[in-house]
Amino acid sequence: MKLTILGSYSATPHVDKAPTAQLLEIRGHRFLIDCGEGTQVRLRQHKVKFSHIKHIFISHLHGDHFYGLPGLISTFRLLGREAPLHIHGPKGIKEAILLLLKLADSWTNYPLHFHELDDKDSVLLYADDQVEVTTIPLKHRIYTNGFLFKELPGLRKINKIATDKHQIDISQFHKLKLGEDVEDDQGQIIANSKLTLDPSAPRSYAFCSDTAYFPELANAVQGVDVMYHESTFLEDRKDLALKTYHSTAKQAAMIAKQAQIGQLLLGHFSSRYNSLDPFLEEAKTVFENVQLASDGMVYDFE
Repeated sequence: MKLTILGSYSATPHVDKAPTAQLLEIRGHRFLIDCGEGTQVRLRQHKVKFSHIKHIFISHLHGDHFYGLPGLISTFRLLGREAPLHIHGPKGIKEAILLLLKLADSWTNYPLHFHELDDKDSVLLYADDQVEVTTIPLKHRIYTNGFLFKELPGLRKINKIATDKHQIDISQFHKLKLGEDVEDDQGQIIANSKLTLDPSAPRSYAFCSDTAYFPELANAVQGVDVMYHESTFLEDRKDLALKTYHSTAKQAAMIAKQAQIGQLLLGHFSSRYNSLDPFLEEAKTVFENVQLASDGMVYDFE
């Protein structure tokens, strides 16, 4: 699992400060999470093939989280895309995008599927035999969701030393990976546990977009490996965070501690701050394992 931070700031874009967008690579998928202005330029900078993006998840309909989407959809058309594109986002996103396409007489030449959300509870958005994606209901000025990405348990690993010892034919390996016992060349049943190793532990990532602090959020992200949580303000602007339904770095750390997560990534910083060091310092008074999400950062899940 690999996460690329395409933009980590709030509100307006700057020359070196892009609004929210992330690319999550997980079990062969490349999921785009939010799409602020300039996202497609950032994708180009990271040499991401646009054809690999098949699902886009939009947390809410504030401009710094989806104004880059119409341009990206149009670019896909200009590049001759044929593969379907799935957009998961709040109710209203279909109307917004289709109106722009209509006014520009610029309909896509590929299937464009909208999956609109208005559920107040968590719902399953996507699932296959490798990964599942569910919503994380948040508290913001408008309807907003975060997203929880989970790897599903993988196949068992072949213990080559053990299979050679027991002279297990390669044709049996698929059964072994599925957890089944197999026969050796003498017709004896050999237990799967003697021939395989446990699969790698499945990993998880929680994206918590714009939200006011509310302790119940910890229940939705309990024990995740990595959580991205907005931290628009420091505690000295706690009153402004409350008024605008945003969070402080300390509040994000409080959620991380309560949820017993592995790693906290802070982002969505207000551009009013000249230095981000205080965000790290403030969060570490509550939760030690913290990093700042910076534009261009690539995070490999260990």
